[in-house]
Amino acid sequence: MLLNRRTFTALTAASVTAAAVLPHQARTADHQSFKAVAFDGFPIIDPRPVFARVEEMFPGKGAELSATWRTRRFEYGWLRTLGGRYSDFWRVTEDALVFAAKAMKIELQPEQRDRLMQTYLELKAWPDVLPALRRLREAGVRMAFLSNLTAPMLDAMVKNSGLEGLFEPHLSTDKVQAFKPDARAYQMGLDAFGLRREEIVFAAFAGWDVAGAKWFGYPTFWVNRAHATIEELGVVPDGVGPGLSDLADFVGA
Repeated sequence: MLLNRRTFTALTAASVTAAAVLPHQARTADHQSFKAVAFDGFPIIDPRPVFARVEEMFPGKGAELSATWRTRRFEYGWLRTLGGRYSDFWRVTEDALVFAAKAMKIELQPEQRDRLMQTYLELKAWPDVLPALRRLREAGVRMAFLSNLTAPMLDAMVKNSGLEGLFEPHLSTDKVQAFKPDARAYQMGLDAFGLRREEIVFAAFAGWDVAGAKWFGYPTFWVNRAHATIEELGVVPDGVGPGLSDLADFVGA
């Protein structure tokens, strides 16, 4: 599910959808078999400052602009993958921002575009991340990002958050020139970890990424921070929880 800024501000809302009430213990695999976690970027990194800056720069238009920007970014990534015309996440994000502004008839100055893009290099981890990652590390669980984000973007976010030394080399989709949910992207986890599918938990932030990872064959945990509704794509995650401590419990750390 593509989440808008208003959804992110409702992270502590009392209403929880049916997807969110699936217990993190409900899984088919024994946690003792889990040896690694492949993370999408945003279970770790908090993207809300991007949406806050959009609203700050364009008061009253931020929610709509952010939603249009994000939706078009994913569409461009998927279209470029399907069409064999790959551009990296930074480029498709910038192109989508320009499109969104034009679609809303907003005068987006080059310096405004650059400032919004720079925000991605200033992002930090969610508050619950470091303790959970330490639990996983102490339990001997290997970890890496398996993300559409570029390696420089991931490097900046790791540095901003003081998470150096916790992750193995980034598995950016730039390596295979195909965005998730293309199977080539998920295959990177098997190749990098040298493990079987059932030994690697994929930690997703978005419902569509849950589906992609399940289609590929990974045990999948949905870090459903926004209490979003599960997608109607014929699969469900093996576990769901609103934070990274829930993921650590699921893995057995």
